[in-house]
Amino acid sequence: MRVVIQRVSEASVIIGDKEVASIGNGLLVLLGVVNEDNHEDINWLCNKIVNLRIFPDENNVMNKSILDLGGEIIAVSQFTLHASTKKGNRPSYIKAAKPDVAIPLYEKFVEELQYTLGKPIQTGEFGADMKVNLVNDGPVTIIIDSKNRE
Repeated sequence: MRVVIQRVSEASVIIGDKEVASIGNGLLVLLGVVNEDNHEDINWLCNKIVNLRIFPDENNVMNKSILDLGGEIIAVSQFTLHASTKKGNRPSYIKAAKPDVAIPLYEKFVEELQYTLGKPIQTGEFGADMKVNLVNDGPVTIIIDSKNRE
């Protein structure tokens, strides 16, 4: 699993003309899934995300987590995170898991992230054409791949 985590002062997801998710201070988490991903990847990533110290403390040092802040999270599926651009100019998405594998893992990720955070999170809609709006605070953007833990 690969995530792009963005610290935001606000973020929202729009599908069609309807806003389906909206948060203030918190994290926008984009998630990409491959066939080899499993529940161990989910547990490790969820713990990493909620404990990641990327929010400023009273000395303006990135020393607080989303748990410390009591902030919100939006999680959005994004298969393009596993794009291969090795050959040519058209990205290949062959590594990205197909919906029959990716949807249950995405849903389990959302469930586990809510449990680990201790409150509900908001989401986009798997496979939908979404418009994601955000104000990246910092800017702070972190990329984590559960297959590169060491």
